[in-house]
Amino acid sequence: MGTMFGTGKVVSSDQTVDKRDLATRTLQAASALDSLGIGEGDAIATYMRNDFPLFEAQGAAALLGAYFVTINWHFRGSEAEYILTDSEAKALVVHADLLGEIRDLIPPGVAVFVVQTPGDIAAAYGIDAAASVVPEGEQIWGDWIDTFAEWSAAPRTPRGVVFYTSGTTGLPKGVFTHPTTAEQQAAGAQVGEIAYKPRSGMRILLNGPCYHVAVNHSARIALANDADLILQHRFDAEEFLQLIERHKITHAHMVPTMFVRLLKLPAEIRLRYDISSLEWITHGAAPCSPDIKKAMIEWFGPILAEYYGGTEVGITHLCSSEEWLAKPGTVGKLTPNSKIGIYDDEGKLVGPGEIGEIYVKSVMVPDFDYKSLPEKRLEVERDSLVSIGDIGYQDDDGFLFLCDRRNDMVISGGVNIYPAEIESALVTMDGVRDCAVFGIPDAEFGETLMTMIELEDSAELNETAIREYLIERLAKYKVPKVIEFRDDLPREDSGKIMKRRLRDPFWQDADRQI
Repeated sequence: MGTMFGTGKVVSSDQTVDKRDLATRTLQAASALDSLGIGEGDAIATYMRNDFPLFEAQGAAALLGAYFVTINWHFRGSEAEYILTDSEAKALVVHADLLGEIRDLIPPGVAVFVVQTPGDIAAAYGIDAAASVVPEGEQIWGDWIDTFAEWSAAPRTPRGVVFYTSGTTGLPKGVFTHPTTAEQQAAGAQVGEIAYKPRSGMRILLNGPCYHVAVNHSARIALANDADLILQHRFDAEEFLQLIERHKITHAHMVPTMFVRLLKLPAEIRLRYDISSLEWITHGAAPCSPDIKKAMIEWFGPILAEYYGGTEVGITHLCSSEEWLAKPGTVGKLTPNSKIGIYDDEGKLVGPGEIGEIYVKSVMVPDFDYKSLPEKRLEVERDSLVSIGDIGYQDDDGFLFLCDRRNDMVISGGVNIYPAEIESALVTMDGVRDCAVFGIPDAEFGETLMTMIELEDSAELNETAIREYLIERLAKYKVPKVIEFRDDLPREDSGKIMKRRLRDPFWQDADRQI
């Protein structure tokens, strides 16, 4: 099987696939895609949820030296069309129920292969059985690769996975990295050992979408090692605990929204399941409320490792539970071979305790390009460091603290306000399931704060109660002027709210975006 697959199995609800069989199908897929003339530097795309064929296509791309492009399946057809065009994808593997969204928009010359939407995925997302079937006349991925022998040529230089960033404004940016050197591979392995604590025999629970870089990396760790990979197609807090107990899960990657949902469970449900098998939880991707993080460490134990980084820079900061308890709110200190600079609005380096835009760089990540957007690539670099759009500060001991995303920051009457701080306070309120805080146009102040709140099913809260709760915890100017209650906020698989979909309608008729 080579180094791509270790021993073990992949489990999706009641379906289990031995990694030896997955390796065979991956080798067949490499031969099949090679027959189309796909080779080094070309691109193969998927528009699907986590499923066995996604792993087959990704592994085949690596063998062929092709880029693997993961398209966020929440994207609308025009967004997916842009990525297929921009990446110059030669082939697309897509779930049957998603095909209708993009079928007429797929660029000419892209070979399309359709996968029947599995029953467990259909059940998780309420997909009609008829929509799960591959339409007549379409090429079925599994049937196609079955006709090919296993790839026997030497693997080519891997090009890596391409993730398209869903920026707050403008077009998505495809991060195309250059092939890694031995030095970069060694640095990446060193950081990976610290961050993920992989070991033989581990059982990783994959509870987020593989179009997110950290989740995809978790899947690759599980597949490459002698380990089991268990898929949870849509995060549900109680089911998460059930899966830990049933499969004796040892490792998982999580985001703060998942912590919030777990902690909102009634005490009797939280205590019902045995989670003693857990050894290591890696988390990141968004700021975590100190109250939430502290409660999770008390419940799960000191096994939470927080990271900071991004697609363009890798993991540049790490923080153990012990370090976090000593420095609540931090995302950690620099990883080996990483650098940082924090700059003010004038482009000057700031000192400890001063807030500015964070620029970082890690040896573990090769240089990259934003395909078709070279000017955007230049915009994010300063002094050979790269910004992924975050604002924060370092303390005197070199620990990094995040304030918010640069594009989420609200400037109201000349004052910088960080929505993440307000959201962290709101999600701890009894009755609040989740929330989003963002800026909307205001004639007098430029921007004013708005929040949309999703309540727990039995909660009865009003605007007055929300304001009173926040005024006790935050400066008055940080309390949103506009409060709206929603039954169901738009989300990604991880539970993370799609804030852009909420914010954009308020700005579409404005002559500015901030």
